[in-house]
Amino acid sequence: MTLDRLFFALTALLGGTAVAAGAFATHALRGQLAPRLLEVFETAARYQMYHALALGIVALALTTSLGHSPWLMIGGWALVVGTVIFSGSLYALSLSGLTLLGAAAPVGGAALMMGWGCLGLAALLGTKPTP
Repeated sequence: MTLDRLFFALTALLGGTAVAAGAFATHALRGQLAPRLLEVFETAARYQMYHALALGIVALALTTSLGHSPWLMIGGWALVVGTVIFSGSLYALSLSGLTLLGAAAPVGGAALMMGWGCLGLAALLGTKPTP
């Protein structure tokens, strides 16, 4: 499987599970969680969707001349890892109430910022020469 197809599949997976998480928060968790924890859960779902869409843009960019940029590949993986860590830690925190689980969120956030930075570098620096 090519990287563009893999990232596109991950876009669908992350986007679909973000919709499911949002629906779960609205229909199953409202009234079950403290308002602050529900807000944390909804933040996780929102950021997951934002970055799923960004990953879709990466998948499309991989099919263009930018597809040869190593920054694009690194940026895409950083978005995947960052989303899993950031949103995952917030989901876990809100469902368990263990604030210690939220300590991983800044690591995920840093990976997300790195992903966006790499996408910017891919746009500014273009592609490496193909052999």
